Amino acid sequence: MGTPKEKRGMKERIGFIGLGIMGKPMAKNLLKAGYPLVVHDVNRAAVEELAGLGAFAADSPAAVASHAKKIITMLPDGPEVEAVVTGKNGILEVAGPETALIDMSSISPTVTKKLAAVLSSKGARALDAPVSGGEPGAINAQLAIMVGGPGDLFEEVKPIFAALGKSAVLVGDTGAGQITKLVNQILVAIHLEAMGEALLLAVKAGVDPIKVYEAIKSGLAGSNVLNAKVPLVLARNFKPGFKIRLHQKDLKNALEAAGNLGLSLPATEMVKGMVDSLVAQGKGEEDHGGILQIIEQMNKTEVHPL
Repeated sequence: MGTPKEKRGMKERIGFIGLGIMGKPMAKNLLKAGYPLVVHDVNRAAVEELAGLGAFAADSPAAVASHAKKIITMLPDGPEVEAVVTGKNGILEVAGPETALIDMSSISPTVTKKLAAVLSSKGARALDAPVSGGEPGAINAQLAIMVGGPGDLFEEVKPIFAALGKSAVLVGDTGAGQITKLVNQILVAIHLEAMGEALLLAVKAGVDPIKVYEAIKSGLAGSNVLNAKVPLVLARNFKPGFKIRLHQKDLKNALEAAGNLGLSLPATEMVKGMVDSLVAQGKGEEDHGGILQIIEQMNKTEVHPL
């Protein structure tokens, strides 16, 4: 493996690990914003695509960390982030006081705090910075970024966040970003389930759900969830912008966090059961807007335009 070359006047080089549905367009937006990138992913085709756009391809997380002081991770779940940080050829092997991990994955706050402590033992810093906005938000650099961790590091990376999203808010100390994402995912999941019930009621009553949506979208019930998902579900388009199995993981983490705090979240538990059923049916790779399919199955009626 070669070494990425520095050019005078360039922005700070960023490491990026995880080039999936969300990570790949995010990495492309950093390139568009003028950031030199060092990238890594188990999917070599994704790495080669970014390399074709000017990124430097690294063969391990450690290699990324050896060439970039600030490293973004965008991975499916906690075990993948742990492997990238503490596993063989992981970031921890070369981490030092100049290293800063910006984990934009959605994972358990418990894992976030553990990894921040491990990195701190090497003098390294960390932010948890999960996002909301799905694939369209990642493509259009319109993500909402929820951040936990040290305020000084947050200030340092604000320009990076500006290249990725429409907002970045420091909500608290380490783990607070992940808690905020879990709050977000509870709200989205329950809203999607309610959307399914409401659309089904309209269809069963013989009222066009498209016109119902047009009538309510500017009122109190209107939302980004409805704007993003109603047109897709009415077209029976369940191509994943955010996969059902990933929302399952988020709801599991939310209920785990709630349990640790002695809380009962009954609506979250109900929707988690619906999501579990869809995953068991082999629909885990579909878009989370497909939660309405459980409501349809229960009622033997499909939501569709009239």
